[in-house]
Amino acid sequence: MTIDSLPPLREIIAKFGLQAKKSLGQNFLFDLNLTSKIARQAGDLSGKPVLEIGPGPGGLTRALLAQGAIVTVIERDTRCVGALKEISGIYPDKLRIIEGDALKQNFNALFNTNEKPAIVANLPYNIGTELLTRWLLTEPWPPFYKSMTLMFQKEVAERIVALPDTPHYGRLSVLTGWRSLARIAFDVPRQAFTPPPKVTSSVVHIVPYQNPLSCSSRNLEKVTRAAFGQRRKMLRQSLKSLGGELLLEKTGIDGTRRAETLEIKEFVALAKALET
Repeated sequence: MTIDSLPPLREIIAKFGLQAKKSLGQNFLFDLNLTSKIARQAGDLSGKPVLEIGPGPGGLTRALLAQGAIVTVIERDTRCVGALKEISGIYPDKLRIIEGDALKQNFNALFNTNEKPAIVANLPYNIGTELLTRWLLTEPWPPFYKSMTLMFQKEVAERIVALPDTPHYGRLSVLTGWRSLARIAFDVPRQAFTPPPKVTSSVVHIVPYQNPLSCSSRNLEKVTRAAFGQRRKMLRQSLKSLGGELLLEKTGIDGTRRAETLEIKEFVALAKALET
């Protein structure tokens, strides 16, 4: 598949010496059919701002630009900057390259508040969950982004979309379900990557709610961390550090239940009870 006049990604990799680094959680996608499919999951991008984390040699970046997006990329690996600048050369004024660590960025300051970006990224595996959690807990809310289309290991994706009383339901499920609607768009086989990871990956599409149930994000984080930190224990035990029986009494939640049985609204009630 050809989407622009640039050389194939394998040639770009060879030219700039961009062998993937395990220390940076890098797994590159060469298939432009696949990167274009990921980009399409974000909807109509023509003339719209997009944020991409960890673009590497720019396979997904090229797909986003080909669909008319105005892209900001954040890349920690300085080796990749030359390849990204080549892409910028054929898409003048459409690609902003920020060299740095995504975990240290003030995302709220990157974009004009008049138009929120879609976040579209094949996230480095070693920071993917942490970035998602930060974006879900960002303040103020509604957030700086309009949607997220992100690649994760399939196991993580299943945790993101899991419902109560199912095997993958946990802290990440609650934080995601509290403030957004998430779905797995499609799976990506390990063979699609270079180097191939040990597991299948999944693309997840997440749309934030404008008005989620009201509670302190900090308190919800505390409650879910405690409850799922000892998930096999009854709530009266796992929540002991936060007040245990008193907290449960305030919310009317049975202390003999376990964390995986609680609905999101019950976790919100526990977070609100921490405030009183």
